[in-house]
Amino acid sequence: MAQPTDFDSFMADYVADLHAALDSLDRGAVAALVGEVRRVRDAGGIIHFIGNGGSAGTPSHSAGDWSKELGVKTIAHTDNIASLTAWANDTAYSNVFVGQLSTFLSPGDLVVGYSGSGNSPNVINGLDYANAKGATTAGITGNYSGGGGGKLAGMVDICINCDTMSMERIEDLQLIINHIVKEAIKSDAQVEGS
Repeated sequence: MAQPTDFDSFMADYVADLHAALDSLDRGAVAALVGEVRRVRDAGGIIHFIGNGGSAGTPSHSAGDWSKELGVKTIAHTDNIASLTAWANDTAYSNVFVGQLSTFLSPGDLVVGYSGSGNSPNVINGLDYANAKGATTAGITGNYSGGGGGKLAGMVDICINCDTMSMERIEDLQLIINHIVKEAIKSDAQVEGS
């Protein structure tokens, strides 16, 4: 049985938007993230992941991939529900990542923040804290809030902005970027500056 024409059109639009956003990714920014992951791994540092909602699922996936396949120390601060909810309950939800980073972060570590809008207060606060403590910061964001990657884009060392206003496509691309970084390092693909 053939799919309805309206579904065909919907799917074609979804794929076209995803394809356009994928094609427009800043390859230099992705290469810079690859270089930072290598640097942290080689220095014995830790990569910290933060995010909300679907953008909390990718940190968990990335931490698992990168620790297992790249041999880099990783912490997905989205995964310890007891710690996350304790910080939320005892302070505020906007402090859940600052609280955890205050225990685990060291200068020279890498903090990767995922936010489709680039304006999630807890992610912004976590990245601000990381900057103040001498960590390298990276943001994987999108145009969900109307463009430019929100506040996150202007405060991180490396910003990868997914040029789509669809949260779903931004989240698709966050996982693709995780896999590009992992596979580039596994293949020993050389990037400028590494």
